[in-house]
Amino acid sequence: MIKKIVSLSLAAAMASSVATTALAQDAEPVKIGWAAWSDAEFVTKLAAKLIEDELGQEVELVQTDVAPLYQGVSRGDLDAMMMAWLPQTHADYYAKIKDDVETLGTVYEGAKLGWVVPNYIPEDAISSIEDLSKDEVKEKLDNTVQGIDPGAGLTRLSKQALEDYGLEDYKLQISSEAGMLTTVDRAIRSEDWFVATSWSPHWMFGKYDIRYIDDPKNSLGEAEHVDVLARKGFKDDKPEVAAFLSRMQLPISDLEAGMFDAQETSYDEAIAKYIKDHPDQVKAWIGEE
Repeated sequence: MIKKIVSLSLAAAMASSVATTALAQDAEPVKIGWAAWSDAEFVTKLAAKLIEDELGQEVELVQTDVAPLYQGVSRGDLDAMMMAWLPQTHADYYAKIKDDVETLGTVYEGAKLGWVVPNYIPEDAISSIEDLSKDEVKEKLDNTVQGIDPGAGLTRLSKQALEDYGLEDYKLQISSEAGMLTTVDRAIRSEDWFVATSWSPHWMFGKYDIRYIDDPKNSLGEAEHVDVLARKGFKDDKPEVAAFLSRMQLPISDLEAGMFDAQETSYDEAIAKYIKDHPDQVKAWIGEE
């Protein structure tokens, strides 16, 4: 009789321990990392809003640079990231940690890297990266390509493009997305010539009259997909959130419209508007359809 009571008590204690562990895991915030790029900020904050409001899970957003982002997910310091540009842009980062992470899904496809110029520059002057070697174009551009963060895949590929096209006398101006955009905005106001590194999706294509120039050597790569990476074990610890992130996909046109709204208002307002305008999409992500 005593043995039976002890057995029952032990079973109850074990059940209580399992329940306590599950509750503790649910109570821990979902840590999602992101780098300060407009597309990453929009999709990450959109996901966080829905995870908190619809799934009832607290989210902690961690902003960092690209390299620490990959390292953080691989080490388990971060639960997930939503901005893995593959197969080329982030190839170096991904190769180092691919065995230590899991891919949950693709947020959007058809992403693109490139160099842009304003449309007031005639196409017969600049239609391709090859045209940057013209003496008159070099003078107009001050032998400078406006760049972004030093650790960005776009920066690495842009350095390669300068070599591939024999543009060694050009300088890639290392800065940040914000710095590049400030330069672009100032130049457009004065109708000065410039060439800048850029990517799609981006709200700048909604605000400015700009165009990509051709890259016949494909130095900057072709169309890419942007994936959600998670730490090992995340799907077991947070299955509902992992399933949500695996279903979250946006058409690039919708994303660019949302990003442009965020620049005109705020990210909070733009995300609230996106959720309101896309109820069926949101239901599908959450798993209600």
